[in-house]
Amino acid sequence: MRQTYRIGSGYDVHKLVENRDLILGGVKIPHKFGLLGHSDSDVLVHAIMDAILGALALGDIGQHFPDTDDKYKGISSLKLLHYVNDKIISLGYKINNIDSTVVAQEPKLKPYIQDMRVNISKTLGIDIDCISIKATTEEGLGFTGNKEGIAAQAVCLLKLDS
Repeated sequence: MRQTYRIGSGYDVHKLVENRDLILGGVKIPHKFGLLGHSDSDVLVHAIMDAILGALALGDIGQHFPDTDDKYKGISSLKLLHYVNDKIISLGYKINNIDSTVVAQEPKLKPYIQDMRVNISKTLGIDIDCISIKATTEEGLGFTGNKEGIAAQAVCLLKLDS
């Protein structure tokens, strides 16, 4: 018997570097540094995808979108999220809600959070009220506090689509 509810958690981190765009939640944020990675390196969307894939017991994004595959080089993480959403639907589930946190010393993310929520809700085809995005700093501690990288974590609750 299939479970009525499934929960998953996700975590991602990328290094901050020069000459890259900073993309979070599908929003290009003005900043002197961007995130290093194979795709657009959107740590928020990556954490959300890992939470969803974990809830479905389908592994992680590295298994589905390996950084050794050139077709994913520079790709928008929202496109990858769309693929993950197709997996949810094909298995008969739907997203109940997503809760996420971005950890970054800078830039301040509050002005961009609503646009991130809109992008993610549109990509997943769910109500914006089902998506929570928070931002915090680590008060100058650790790699995020030292402005060496940005991290994100997410949890996702799925339910059978009746």
